[in-house]
Amino acid sequence: MTATDIRPREARAQQARPVRGRTRRSPLLWLVTLLLISFAAVWIYPFVWVLSASVKGQLEVFSAGLSLLPEAFRWENYARAWVDADFGTYMLNTILVTAFTVAIVVVRCAMAGYVLARYSFLGRKFVVAVLVGTLFVPAGYTIIPVVELTQRLGLLNSLTGMVIALAGGGHVAAVLLYMGYFRGIPRELEEAAVIDGAGFGTVFFRVMLPLAGPVTATVVVLTFLATWNAFLLPLVFTFSRPELRTLAVGMQAFVGENSVDWPGMAAAATLSLLPIVALFLFLQRYFFEGIAGAVKS
Repeated sequence: MTATDIRPREARAQQARPVRGRTRRSPLLWLVTLLLISFAAVWIYPFVWVLSASVKGQLEVFSAGLSLLPEAFRWENYARAWVDADFGTYMLNTILVTAFTVAIVVVRCAMAGYVLARYSFLGRKFVVAVLVGTLFVPAGYTIIPVVELTQRLGLLNSLTGMVIALAGGGHVAAVLLYMGYFRGIPRELEEAAVIDGAGFGTVFFRVMLPLAGPVTATVVVLTFLATWNAFLLPLVFTFSRPELRTLAVGMQAFVGENSVDWPGMAAAATLSLLPIVALFLFLQRYFFEGIAGAVKS
């Protein structure tokens, strides 16, 4: 018997041997998979129910129980939400407020995180401690001074004042994300730029901020969600000017004194969710990379 006859037998024997680790883990793997699928189904059901309710009739929303299939698709609910409830205007207001708020928050928090991560100064640890402490302060506690300040500036009933109020908060999570990410970047990059004659602005905007792309995507998503769904501040800023309402505040248009237009509200909620889902699908990879990079640093 030659060596060439032995090798195929050994290869066949190795292929025939069962992999103990895989055999033992397969039942547990199937169980975990079923549990995750069940959890995902329970979690996604409310969203599917809203989509189903948006094309149902007023009585059918509750008479159908847990059924998701409508008797007849009533697409006029979307037309009623977009035209009659003036959600086209609310959508434009929300897009403008969210876009400017996100831009301001990204630049401001990136600068703050960069300074806290790269510069040593007296009171730095105290500033970080105060920032972390403000995470436990409810947002409603600051509504009175914010409104008072914007009123004195003459910006209370305007989109500009709303943007300043939404973007002027602490946004501590964004600052900490940038601080953790910038702390892990080698200092040689900054030193090389300084040797070439770059100042603070050039080093930050042309070297450091482009490197923080994953964190920026994370901050964009988080700020977009918070601003798009903000209710309290936009409600206060649009009391006397309903034409400046955002989508979250505009939902009240479907609530009457004696009844609620549930199909119209579901259609409006679906319209307001579409930009959020589109943005997250576009930035999801950078979103998780930014969180992982900041935590690792």
